[in-house]
Amino acid sequence: MAPTLYDEKPEVGDLIEIFRGSYQHWAVYVGDGFVVHLAPPSEVPGAGANSMMSVLTEKAVVKKEELWDIVGTDRWEINNNLDKEYKPRPAHVIVREACALVGEELPYCVFRGNCEHFANELRYGKAESRQVRKAGEVVMVAGVAAAVGLGVLALAGALFGGSKKENKNTQ
Repeated sequence: MAPTLYDEKPEVGDLIEIFRGSYQHWAVYVGDGFVVHLAPPSEVPGAGANSMMSVLTEKAVVKKEELWDIVGTDRWEINNNLDKEYKPRPAHVIVREACALVGEELPYCVFRGNCEHFANELRYGKAESRQVRKAGEVVMVAGVAAAVGLGVLALAGALFGGSKKENKNTQ
């Protein structure tokens, strides 16, 4: 069940992680029930964060919208986990910079400039995405596993494939 306003009370400058199924959308809480987030342009107000276009577009717009309009029925939480690695910038600086960007069209790339990069850059001054890092680790592990699998197949072919040839030559 999604938290209600009474379960979690974000503070100005907090990062809000919204769980969208296969990915998370990120926003920065700027007070009075509003967040600033990076979303692809959309014909339907509030649909930007849910849109599949968020993966395919090269540009996104910084929007200020009510938290509940962005969250909808999805689960969300305050997630300032990078506070362990980086010192958060002062809340008034985060809010000032976030609000100054509202309406700006920015380059968008799932791997180098997504909504999580945007939110982390505002809070910490570092554009990072744990989603991208995790996806990269999965791809790397899968690549290593595939290489090991191909290596085992090649070794098996060399060990066992050669014996058939030898048998044919001796017959």
